[in-house]
Amino acid sequence: MKTLRFTNGDEMPCIGLGTWKSSPGDVYQAVVEAIRAGYRHIDCAYIYGNEPEVGAALKLCFSEGIVRREDLWITSKLWNSAHLKQDVVPALKLTLNSLGLDYLDLYLIHWPVALIPGTAFPKTAEEFLSPEQAPLSETWAGMEAGVQAGLTRHIGVSNFSIRKIKNLFRSASIRPELVQIESHPFLIQQEMMEFAHAEQMHLTAYAPLGAKDRSKKLEGEPDLLGCPLIGEIASRKGCSPAQILISWQLSRGWSTIPKSVNPERIRQNLDASSVLLTEQEMESISGLNLNYRYYTGALWNLGGPAYQASALWD
Repeated sequence: MKTLRFTNGDEMPCIGLGTWKSSPGDVYQAVVEAIRAGYRHIDCAYIYGNEPEVGAALKLCFSEGIVRREDLWITSKLWNSAHLKQDVVPALKLTLNSLGLDYLDLYLIHWPVALIPGTAFPKTAEEFLSPEQAPLSETWAGMEAGVQAGLTRHIGVSNFSIRKIKNLFRSASIRPELVQIESHPFLIQQEMMEFAHAEQMHLTAYAPLGAKDRSKKLEGEPDLLGCPLIGEIASRKGCSPAQILISWQLSRGWSTIPKSVNPERIRQNLDASSVLLTEQEMESISGLNLNYRYYTGALWNLGGPAYQASALWD
């Protein structure tokens, strides 16, 4: 398994199990199946609402001796309602309690969007905090406090633009070490990749298979798994289209977190690490780029100009 090496020597496996939208009752078995299959990277978040169940699965795997805590890389994310500096460490402790862990390997700011404490998904503009009320620099100071308290080994950001990351650099004592963003052949994120590599930050791609399980789809949106080029390469390699998409990310030097609760697909996704793409195939797949986002951030439009898509992605 390929890994990404951090400056302190820690290594993150490049294929992780995503747990978003994994239903109660499903995520427990999915995590157990994944760890038994060889996964050592699990991606979580408070807002997914299933961290206690993920924690129960981890506890089983520890108790049965399948893995030790130090064998795993566990990521979680700070939700938007805990962006005030004094709320960050308590939110991190809540996640650790749910997961049954003493520390995380990586903690990310989930979105550069601030909500009033106690808000899950806003229904009115009044449930937002403005960037002036909850500056990202203050949120980041809370993230740094989590590192200093030994509650997380690494910190980073999710759904941030280059400009927002550069703004964090100005006041950060600990620079972001990883950026998690939507990426796939229809959204290759070349500019962010070049920026991250230049700044010695790692990258994780979410929605690597094109987010077919989204509840709200736009009419006529492109179908990544059904793309003829991906299907043609998969047929030639004797593997699945999903494995081609995962292999493409790995070959670019990214980590990625495909989601599944199906045991066979969980194993297939992990086996994508053995699928090798030629330079020509890599270029052909990258040539599919449409700069198309499946996750536009439109949910945050209620928050006013600071959280409109143009401001969100700069």
